[in-house]
Amino acid sequence: MIRIPDTMARWALWVIFAGTLICSATIAQADITRFFGSYVGSAEVVSADGSTKPRDMSVEIKGVDDGFMVNWTSTTYRADGSAKVKSYTVGFAFSGREGVYAAAMRRNVFGHDVQLDPMRGEPYVWSRVEGDTFSLYSMYVTEDGGYEIQQFDRTLAAGGLNLDFQTVRDGQILRTVSTFLEKK
Repeated sequence: MIRIPDTMARWALWVIFAGTLICSATIAQADITRFFGSYVGSAEVVSADGSTKPRDMSVEIKGVDDGFMVNWTSTTYRADGSAKVKSYTVGFAFSGREGVYAAAMRRNVFGHDVQLDPMRGEPYVWSRVEGDTFSLYSMYVTEDGGYEIQQFDRTLAAGGLNLDFQTVRDGQILRTVSTFLEKK
């Protein structure tokens, strides 16, 4: 019988463990890379009262060192011809759960990316990939202790993404958008 020294056995286990982690991260990253690119489109935002407002939107999803970044811009046009532009950027890191990603929105005192605090009115943000849909969620605790959640579902489609968005506050749908975003 051949006996493997303990140090060799530990080394072999470490190599197997590291390989498993690398393979898992590669699979998770490969899943999100299908969505990488820049997309543009226009839509009518439908409010709870049935009114609509035209809006241009764009999103860029790209890889970064240890995760990926989502940049999106929304331009709302007012009746007087003026425009209101909002832009957001959120970095995401692999959470260790298949298809689920944690937002990395600020650095703590130790230099680690951490979530924001919804109890301070900041959004708690995460995302996931399920099939051909990349979903991004932002949850807020409102001033009176209620909640607001925004959900962006971006589904792969020929030539781009189908975007479905909604804002829900305390169970009531406030706004919805459904449109196609063309890949640039």
